[in-house]
Amino acid sequence: MSTTDKFVQMIIAILLFYAVMAIILLLTQRLRSRAGERVQAAAFLGPSLLLIGIGLLYPAIVTVWESLHGAALFDPPFVGLDNYKTLFTNPQEVTVLRNTLLWVILTPLFSTGIGLAYAVLVDRARFEKFAKALIFMPVAISMVGASIIWKFVYDYKAGDKEQIGLANQVLVWLHLDTYNFILNSPWNTLFLIVILVWIQAGFAMTILSASIKAIPDDIVEAARLDGVGGWKMFRYITVPSIRPSLIVVLTTITIATLKVFDIVQTTTGGNFNTSVLAYEFYFQNFVSGNQGLATAIAVVIFILVTPVVIYNIRQMRKLEAR
Repeated sequence: MSTTDKFVQMIIAILLFYAVMAIILLLTQRLRSRAGERVQAAAFLGPSLLLIGIGLLYPAIVTVWESLHGAALFDPPFVGLDNYKTLFTNPQEVTVLRNTLLWVILTPLFSTGIGLAYAVLVDRARFEKFAKALIFMPVAISMVGASIIWKFVYDYKAGDKEQIGLANQVLVWLHLDTYNFILNSPWNTLFLIVILVWIQAGFAMTILSASIKAIPDDIVEAARLDGVGGWKMFRYITVPSIRPSLIVVLTTITIATLKVFDIVQTTTGGNFNTSVLAYEFYFQNFVSGNQGLATAIAVVIFILVTPVVIYNIRQMRKLEAR
């Protein structure tokens, strides 16, 4: 399809949109009563609700239904809650849940903590822009690219071979034994978490730095006149003032962590007890062909993400209302 054909299709789509809107307005403009307003609102909202039903609700219902069936490719048997029982009792799946819990707890806490500390330390410093650019750079790198970088950092050579991985070379300089960061469980999961923390800390720093700069100067000056400074200023003035932003950052990183897939796939391929729910869904669905267990994992991820999303939306509304 040529560029001209695509442009013509775009123009036609825009004209159809305006035509539909015009028809709706013409059909409802004579309805001046409260009931007429409801009809007009329904006319505009109806197509959107229909698309949400087709694109979101229907797939969700189908996913839940498929999670109650077995692993057969065609006409899978109904197994009820067996897939969920497997997910929470099978040793391999329990390890996946444990790893996911570690990711969800540690990544938001360390990313937000590092971002907040960095934002406070470089605030209004002479080299502030340069310092912020350094920590923000990993945000611009894809997770696959970041994983490849850290895979080289963690690279391990057995015996007396020359180490090309930065982490092991540092251990050599310190006259310590080298270590296989990626293969040795359960610590390898923690080293993979470092990659996402490295990426998300810049995001946290950017949001929190903007919130710190938005703190009114009169509040800061009043606190200083009262003798508040250093740690007390941070604890009693800075943190309470940026609390909505802190919550938004924490919940946003939590949602991203629940969906983490690229890092595990690129570094270990889910081996060495490093799999998480998002990767396990991919493995069960596309590698093992166990669609029943895969959809059960998808339902669990959805259940875990939903309350975090709702809470995040509420906090963002509070932040916008300030």
